[in-house]
Amino acid sequence: MLNYPIKFDPILKEKIWGGTKLLTKLNKKSTLKNIGESWELSDVEGDISIVSNGKLKGKTLRELLETYKGKLVGENNYDRFGNNFPLLIKFIDAKEYLSVQVHPNDELAKKLHNSFGKTEMWYIMQADSGSKLIIGFNKEITPDQYLNYVAEKKIPSILNDVTVKAGDAFFIEPGMVHTIGAGILLAEIQQTSDITYRIYDWDRVDDQGNPRALHTDLAVEAINFRNKISAKYQYSTYINSLNTIVKCPYFITNFIHIVGEKELDYSQTDSFVVFMCVQGKATISMDKNSEIINYSETVLLPATAEKVVISSKNCKLLEVTV
Repeated sequence: MLNYPIKFDPILKEKIWGGTKLLTKLNKKSTLKNIGESWELSDVEGDISIVSNGKLKGKTLRELLETYKGKLVGENNYDRFGNNFPLLIKFIDAKEYLSVQVHPNDELAKKLHNSFGKTEMWYIMQADSGSKLIIGFNKEITPDQYLNYVAEKKIPSILNDVTVKAGDAFFIEPGMVHTIGAGILLAEIQQTSDITYRIYDWDRVDDQGNPRALHTDLAVEAINFRNKISAKYQYSTYINSLNTIVKCPYFITNFIHIVGEKELDYSQTDSFVVFMCVQGKATISMDKNSEIINYSETVLLPATAEKVVISSKNCKLLEVTV
């Protein structure tokens, strides 16, 4: 039952800062307006992904975990996470700036929310000219100084911004203040956690005219004031090779540019594999079963996958394992 590339129905999310690129550029289908996020693979309570293809169509990701356990995610991952899928995979369209925010680490998230922390990475798929990310502060500040900037609504004056282009990759550790700027379309890979502490929201108001809540006290506890962290990751782009972008305790992400055919051997990999297609399309074959992955689609291979062949005229994939 598990021996094929598994697809899931995207879960689309309206956001105050969302736009139309998920529909117009990534070919998602929805009647929602201002769509900010497409949750491609989710085990977040209330938003659990449903299989859209093959023999398992209609089953939830949680049902697959409960049925197949280590065969789906890898024995070590099942021992570590049980019936919880460890990653949340998304595409994000920021028509406007998201709120300036920070995420807690595992220790703080466990203490305050009984949750995983939130380590994440971004791969820029498209960016309008001049689009920027906010990554950290532009100078060293103390917690007390930070609270003064919040009180005086001067947070933007201490934020560090970075102009981005397609293909750029960023690793966002817990404690790093950050946000996605207007005009950016990206792929996001993160721990399964939806905990965000909002620091500043550009004085926006919701439909009722109310400012969105800030989480100042929580944020002070979570922010890394000590270290200047480099977030942009350089990586090689050799054709038909696994080019590592990020390797951390929570996930490994490789960039693969397929031209022609590439065989991958996962027989010694004790993990599921996620492919996100960030350019072109490809055919993924395993155990005589094949599935086309189109631009902007996400596919899950079970941990039982061994020999996998990917063929394409010209395709770029992110390969994610744990």
